[in-house]
Amino acid sequence: MSAGDLQPLKPRRPPRPGSSVPPPADAPPPLKWAGGKRWLIPELTKLWEPYSRHRLVEPFCGGLGVALSLRPERLLANDINPHLIHFYRSLQKGLKISFAMENDAELFYRHRDRFNALIAQGKSDSGEAAGLFYYLNRTGYNGLCRFNSKGVFNVPFGQYKTINYQRDFSAYKAVLKHWEFTCGQFDSMEINGQDFVYADPPYDVPFTSYSSKMFLWEDQVRLAEWLARLTCPVAASNQATERIILLYRKLGFHIRTLQAPRRINSTGDRTPAREILAVRNL
Repeated sequence: MSAGDLQPLKPRRPPRPGSSVPPPADAPPPLKWAGGKRWLIPELTKLWEPYSRHRLVEPFCGGLGVALSLRPERLLANDINPHLIHFYRSLQKGLKISFAMENDAELFYRHRDRFNALIAQGKSDSGEAAGLFYYLNRTGYNGLCRFNSKGVFNVPFGQYKTINYQRDFSAYKAVLKHWEFTCGQFDSMEINGQDFVYADPPYDVPFTSYSSKMFLWEDQVRLAEWLARLTCPVAASNQATERIILLYRKLGFHIRTLQAPRRINSTGDRTPAREILAVRNL
């Protein structure tokens, strides 16, 4: 998570009754997540507030930073990563972790082996697997979540001086109570005219090994065309590459270019990046 992600947000007016979940201070995004969008919350808030009684839909929910900042009453959060979705469903049940968690390389690789063994044994939907996913995310290199073509988690040990681990996630039960989590392709989601869709896909950059399946240029095109067919309010962010800008512009999106904070990636490069915020039906 970058320093830009941690900047405090400006105070907002109290939500209308029934429009959002009260935001307890002890339920921040629980995971480190490459490319997190908390820095974009002030801009997304302006777009979201007129539609805050609608259901928020995130086809690529990632670290859940956007939803936990906007706090919609209703949320449909999807991701292609089944381990991530299982972790969030475990939070809904009040996940508690009892095994040892330390910022130690030997323990990290032992827990990583155990996590991969659970996957191989078909036990990736267990409470232990959810807890291990959290530990590996907090302890692994640069907050990455990476699986190889065989579905094996292969992120190496991180380089943090200190890590604050959480064991009791009971505070998330109330926040996530009425939220729905699904795992699958974005275009398999059922969207209606009363939704507000925010899409933050894997970026148009070489590093796309977020899951065992790559997110290729063909997927970028398929996503943009799918978003363009929706009749509800739509917002999407992506790396401001020339072809991404041209793609969304041709499909009738209104595009703004923003300077993103330094971001986490596979090489640890902290170079500032330009991103787009593309909107339709707003």
